[in-house]
This record gives sequence, C-alpha cells and structure tokens, in this order.
Amino acid sequence: MLTINQFIQFIKDNTIDYVDFDYSLWLTWCLTPLVVTFLLPVVIALLLYLSAFTLYIYKLHWGRLRTALITGDKWEAARKVVAIIWDAHGWIWHGYEISGLENLPVNGPALLIYYHGAMPVDIYYFLAKVYLSRNRIVHTVADHFLFKIPGFSILSDCMRVIPGTVQSCSKLLKEGNYLAIAPGGVYEAQFSLNYSLMWKRRLGFAKAALESKVPVIPIFTENLREAFRTMHLGRRLFLKLYTWTKLPFAPIYGGFPVKMVTHIGRPIYYEPDLSPEDLQMKVAASLEELIKTHQRIPGNILLSILDRIPYLRKRLKSGIVHRFV
Repeated sequence: MLTINQFIQFIKDNTIDYVDFDYSLWLTWCLTPLVVTFLLPVVIALLLYLSAFTLYIYKLHWGRLRTALITGDKWEAARKVVAIIWDAHGWIWHGYEISGLENLPVNGPALLIYYHGAMPVDIYYFLAKVYLSRNRIVHTVADHFLFKIPGFSILSDCMRVIPGTVQSCSKLLKEGNYLAIAPGGVYEAQFSLNYSLMWKRRLGFAKAALESKVPVIPIFTENLREAFRTMHLGRRLFLKLYTWTKLPFAPIYGGFPVKMVTHIGRPIYYEPDLSPEDLQMKVAASLEELIKTHQRIPGNILLSILDRIPYLRKRLKSGIVHRFV
C-alpha cells in the first residue's frame, strides 16, 4: 500500500514528466511553421532566379540548342545546356578565360595533361568553353571512386568521362578525339603544396600517347589552388587514410572568386625514340614551366581576387602592388 505522501510524490513526478513532454511537443509545433515560413520564400526565390537564368541561357543560345536538337544525338542538346551553364558560372564567378587556344589542333586528336587542383572546377570550365568554341568534346579520365557516387553515371555518359586504361585511352585518341588526363589524380589534388606535381611513376598517359602517336599538350589553370584548398591540419592522417583506401579524406574549403586563366602550352609531338619515362619527364618539365611562368608562388587568395580587376592584374604581374599587400 502507498502512503499519502508517496502517492502525492508519484503524481508530482508524473505530472512534471508530462508537462516537460507537452512543452517540448508544443515548442516543436510552434517552431516548425516558423522555420517553414522563413525557408520557403528563400527556396522560391532561388527557384525563380534559377528559372530566370535558364530562360536567359535559352534566349541567348537558342540557335545552338536548336541545331543540337536536329542532330539526333540524345545528349547533344543536354550537353549544350550543361556547357552553357558552366561557361556562364566560370565567367561570373572566376572571370574564366583560356589563353593559348590556338595550340589545340582544330580537327586532329590531342592528349591534354593538366594539373589537378583540390577541386578541379577549372577542367569543367575548360571542357565547356572548348565545346562551345570548337564544337568538340573533350573526353576526360576520372578516378574510379567517382563512378560509385550516385548520380555520376548520367554525367559521365553525357560528358564522356571514363575510368581510363592505356588501351581505352589509346583507342579514343586514334579515333581523333581530345582526351584530358591529370596524372596526379586524387593524390595530387589532396596533397600537392605550392602547385607541385605529384605523379609518382604514373606512365599510363605516356604509353597511350606513344601508342596512338598523338601530340601531348600541357595545360595549367592559374590560381586554381586559391579557389579551393585542402586542409593541411591532420595531413599525415589523411595521407595514411588515402594510402589504405585510395579515397579523398582531406577536407576541402574555399569557393573564393579568384581570377582563373587556363594556359595551354605548346604541343609535344610524337618521337619514335622516346620511352614512356622520357615522355613523362618532358611533359612534366613543360607543365612545370607553365606553372613557373603564370602562377604566383606561394599563392595568395586576396591577390588572386584582385587579379579580377584588369588594371590591378597588370600591376600585380609586374610586382608593383604585391609589395603593399
């Protein structure tokens, strides 16, 4: 039997629990409409701007899209739309340009070797601009783990992204295509410092180039690592994790609106006496020369943003402004 005091205490305890539960439930009911009330206008505004942006692209590029629809290629029109969106994004956010486009063969094949940034947005802009200006697709080789990400398969089908073997790359080049490869891959993206090449002994691209007898063209994007960077804190741990899994674990931060210019170097033509090792060294030296010529080392995010202003860019290149920043 419960005493009166025990009964009263039992009622109090259960009443408090009920009140606490009722209060938390009431708070949830009150705050949910409030959150939705503020979030929905933002979402609607974003959708409206996205719609306006899409219609603006449609208005400016209807001729290209109509031609793409007539060709019969199921991806042609979609590829044009994607390319236009990326080209517009590159121009707005990074003032993106290409320097040395004349070094790309107009009709023939070419193997494009590029430096891999922490986030390779430059290659997206590059593919879009080459496609729109030359009407040619740049096939690209991507790391195997990307093909396991949900939603990536449709992008790879449309934009011609492949895992890449020596045989498949050689076949694409023999068919007269452009093919872009970053020999450093994820390893270079995660752990490169001051734009250092980190190719190890990767010779696949050189073997494919020699087998297909095509020119190799180095390309480098200025200020790429000032747009996105990887965290150096915990570098040893991330390196061990990468060694074990071959997956990128180092966190990436950035999105800074720095000036980006992709510089296309001179072609390195096929020579029958070159070994894969010799060709790798030759391409690496050419790419390092591009980096040395066009990149401020060590990088500086503020100066890279100031590069967006043509007057300041000229003075920064001459070193006048650099002394006062």
